[in-house]
Order: sequence, then structure tokens, then C-alpha cells
Amino acid sequence: MSARGLLIGLLLLPCWSYAQEPAPEILFETALFDLDDQPATLARFRGKPLVVNFWARWCGPCRTEIPDLIAERARAKKTGLQVVGIALDDKPDSVRSFAKAYDIDYTVLLVKDGGTDLLRQLDNPQAGLPYTLVISRSGKVVARKLGPMSRAEMAAAFKAANK
Repeated sequence: MSARGLLIGLLLLPCWSYAQEPAPEILFETALFDLDDQPATLARFRGKPLVVNFWARWCGPCRTEIPDLIAERARAKKTGLQVVGIALDDKPDSVRSFAKAYDIDYTVLLVKDGGTDLLRQLDNPQAGLPYTLVISRSGKVVARKLGPMSRAEMAAAFKAANK
């Protein structure tokens, strides 16, 4: 394989990684808001298998990923898996309308200020979207991905969260 072919191949690798590291405390402590514009945090999800998906209404890959996330969550729901979508947006009404239009049936929260800073602190230096963290019951990050997940990747990540 040529050097150019190798470089192209490396660039096309998905930004998917499996890890076994404690979830950053900032993830559970960051001030978020629900769709009624009330303060919220992820603290209530500690000790549960958790998928945290950062997205935005204007993000095309996010829009593509959401229906698959809904479907895979439905398949894994009986395991106690929790899915939280965190919108990088400051308009609860707009996010609520979007969530309704996409039939999002999992928890949706907003990070109004500092969303890109939060993403960087969560090992996403480019603050790209979508960005997903999968956290096990024991509070370990078992998978993370920058970019949209396929249904197979979701199924594998959701299974890892329940171990």
C-alpha cells in the first residue's frame, strides 16, 4: 500500500474508541437545562448504564443518527440503559419542537453556555458533533465516539455499558 493510501485509510477510520476510565466528574456536575428551561444535571443517572449523546439541531450527522439512537435504545430499554441527548443550544422551545418532530423519547437537556468547552473537557478537542460517551453502571467510560454511530456500534456500546 502506498503512503498516500495508508494516510487516506487512517483518515477514514471512525473516531470510535473503547476505554475503561472513570467518567469525568464535570459530566455529572455541569449545569444543564431541561426542555422547560429548569436547571438539571446528570447526577441522577449515576450508577445506571448511560449513553450521553451531544448534538445540535443544525448538525446533519446528528439528525441522521437520532432515529437509530431511538431504535437501539428501545431494544436496550429493558436493561435499564438510560440515554440522554444534550443539545448545544440555548432555546428550549426550539429544542422541544425538534425533539417532538424527531419523536425523541429519551431525556433531552440543553447546555446553554460553554458547550464547546465542555466537549473539550470530555476528550473532544475539536468540539465536534455528534459526540457520544457510553458509561457503565460502575461509572467507567466504556466507549466514546466523535461522529455518528452506526446501529452495530450502538448495539455494541450499549452492551458494554451493561457489563
